[in-house]
Amino acid sequence: MSFSTEIAKRRTFGIISHPDAGKTTLTEKLLMFGGAIQMAGAVKARKASRHATSDWMKIEQERGISVASSVMKFNYRDFEINLLDTPGHQDFSEDTYRVLTAVDSAMMVIDSASGVEAQTEKLMEVCRMRNTPIVTFINKLDREGLEPLDLLTDIEEKLQIECTPMSWPVGMGKRFKGVYNLYKKELNLFKAGAKTNDFDTVKINDLSDPKLDELLGSQADELRGDIELLEGAADPFNLEQFLLGSQTPVFFGSAVNNFGVKELLDAFVELSPAPGPREAVERTVHPDEPGFSAFCFKIQANMDPAHRDRIAFFRICSGKFKKGMTVRHHRLGKDVKIPNATIFMAQDRAHIEEAYAGDIIGIHNHGTIKIGDTFTTKEALKFTGIPNFAPELFRRIRLKDPMKRKQLHKGLVQLSEEGAVQVFKTLLGGDYILGAVGVLQFDVTVARLNAEYKVDADYVATDFQIARWVTAEDDKKMSEFRRLFESSLSEDADGFLSYLAPSAWKLNYTEEQWPAITFHKTREHI
Repeated sequence: MSFSTEIAKRRTFGIISHPDAGKTTLTEKLLMFGGAIQMAGAVKARKASRHATSDWMKIEQERGISVASSVMKFNYRDFEINLLDTPGHQDFSEDTYRVLTAVDSAMMVIDSASGVEAQTEKLMEVCRMRNTPIVTFINKLDREGLEPLDLLTDIEEKLQIECTPMSWPVGMGKRFKGVYNLYKKELNLFKAGAKTNDFDTVKINDLSDPKLDELLGSQADELRGDIELLEGAADPFNLEQFLLGSQTPVFFGSAVNNFGVKELLDAFVELSPAPGPREAVERTVHPDEPGFSAFCFKIQANMDPAHRDRIAFFRICSGKFKKGMTVRHHRLGKDVKIPNATIFMAQDRAHIEEAYAGDIIGIHNHGTIKIGDTFTTKEALKFTGIPNFAPELFRRIRLKDPMKRKQLHKGLVQLSEEGAVQVFKTLLGGDYILGAVGVLQFDVTVARLNAEYKVDADYVATDFQIARWVTAEDDKKMSEFRRLFESSLSEDADGFLSYLAPSAWKLNYTEEQWPAITFHKTREHI
């Protein structure tokens, strides 16, 4: 099979949603359609004996949520799909943002009862930075929720993206009869608790067909009225607008009942893009170039506690990976041989002989690989757009045994390299301040310091509320700034100077007073 054919059949996407929108359930149904799992482990009871396939970390299993982003590969029809599952819990981490830099498209899951929530808005901001194409699935139609038109308005207003319905629900909750697929002109009739694909599909090209009245009774006219309204109000699907990230096709269904999922997956593989070009500092890199190139977007430590291993997740941008190949690690300026690379089925792994642009591979990392690192076969490249985001929450680490300071330092450095939390060391006093995007990351960090580094520590509140990386072209001004603001300055794990402010007002005031200093909300990985 030719090189370009291999790339054309790949689809690499992330699933984004708010907590409890049903993302983990949808992920499992997608894996079932791809034959990757036989049985869904519903995430209902906290101590359920079977946990969701994509949730493997102990803290996730205890709380019934996804904390770390998982990577899963499966085949569907003639496509090779790399699915990146992002944590949807409100206490998610920067890892969630960064996973979206490694995908070519995204699937957004929205709870029909809640509409768009704050978490989804944050994730959409990251998608918008890259104009990521997005397919939307409105879930839980088997329960009472908002009116479908109100949901579309909510998405358009809050997320600034145009909606084009590809299917339309017939009723909801107890009156939910199914969905009409506008894309294929078919009516899919809903049966509660149906197995994999156990529902009736009826071809209805013309909505005036009396068969519709037989099947839906009084709800047939409701559907006709809705579709007529849609045809007048909604813009038709435009592939170009979708690929630019300005229009989203919308599907309705119920993931837990496996309803509407196959239609979603079929349309997704047909419409969403194959791996595309990637920007590097030096030039644009195209997927069908023969030279291998890849960047690290995530590091996960101790996936297997028995081996204390750390795996670096790489997105292949061009060329072909072959087992045992030698690549250049550009940040270190060294050639490294990769004896084994791994693909993932959640916690199950398989060694691979080869992989292509778009694939996500895992490489064992003994502390030498950092997020943002680029590997290539020859040319020096540095891929852009893999940022550190300024954290929004801060805690001061308190060590219970002062003799363990060395181990604490090592643990915090490794956890920050992994992107789980950001670590700031104050210039005055050398205290460690943890910065995170979600509050759960502090619990995860303390639990992992204890389990993996035998460090007994906890965290306490701090006055800091905002962090900004600071740079200046004028060395004199920077020296003066450092002297006057020493008590508010710290260095992150890579040695970059950061200003920690107690409030947004204080940050704005400082920015106004110091025009020679630039305050950065994101920082590219070095």
